[in-house]
Amino acid sequence: MSTATFTQERSSWALPRFMTAEHPFPWLAPITVMLLVFGIYPLAYSVWLSFHKRNVVSRQLDFAGVHQWARAFSDTRMWHSLETTLIYTFVALAVQLALGILIALLLDTDRKGYGILRALMTLPLVVPPAVTGMMFLLMQDGSFGVLSFYLYALDLISPAQPILTQPVTALLAILLADIWQWTPFMVLIILAGLRALPKEPFEAAAIDGANGIQTFLRLTLPMLRKVIAVAVLIRGVDLFRIYDYVYIITAGGPGTASETLSFYAGRIYFTGDFPYAATLSLIVLVVLIAVSNVFVRLFKVRF
Repeated sequence: MSTATFTQERSSWALPRFMTAEHPFPWLAPITVMLLVFGIYPLAYSVWLSFHKRNVVSRQLDFAGVHQWARAFSDTRMWHSLETTLIYTFVALAVQLALGILIALLLDTDRKGYGILRALMTLPLVVPPAVTGMMFLLMQDGSFGVLSFYLYALDLISPAQPILTQPVTALLAILLADIWQWTPFMVLIILAGLRALPKEPFEAAAIDGANGIQTFLRLTLPMLRKVIAVAVLIRGVDLFRIYDYVYIITAGGPGTASETLSFYAGRIYFTGDFPYAATLSLIVLVVLIAVSNVFVRLFKVRF
């Protein structure tokens, strides 16, 4: 085959010119379009909605200035749901972080069989949150729930006051589902950090006579600081937006005792008051951005 014929055949199946260009735009264009459609546009529309009011007569949106924002800041139910969200986020983070570190330390070994245990830690993560919520709802049912049965047997709670009917225990019921499903996430991140730590400092500490607690407090924790910060930031953002467990297990009850801010916004949305629901969702976003930025600067997190 001649060189001219080979060149002609090669040019017939060559990639389009824009796919071989060095300019990044052809490769960034698809993700840019997705960002605009699914990110920027919904955010801009929510901001636009927050400055309007739904006319119940004409069913049209009328400009209302800062009416929705003033309504939100004077809404005691909004402040209560924000307080519930903060308590839920702080308690869940503390428990998941503590359990994550302890379990990761136990699994940080090369002994036979521990690889299977590490793989099994991923199983709760693949269960849909809706399924997890329904599972814990059935286990904590006051009439036939297996968890309630054992709590009654141990006299920790009374059958006259089931778990899901009391304000404090209802929130704990949601927390239990969240902790069961997402503690493995913390375990896997912290375990990855542990496996990446250099061995030399620990060998030097062992030679100097440091015990396990001293090694953990003075070497392991400081060296895992950035890894823990990233894990806390990711889980904190996800916890602050909690909706599915609340909806399935307690529906915000009893009353509004376990109603989080995201769930309150969703409840308002399904009543048809879209501008106020958008305003509440923007408050969630503003709080998340503010807290996340402070956290990132405080712990000097780098992605």
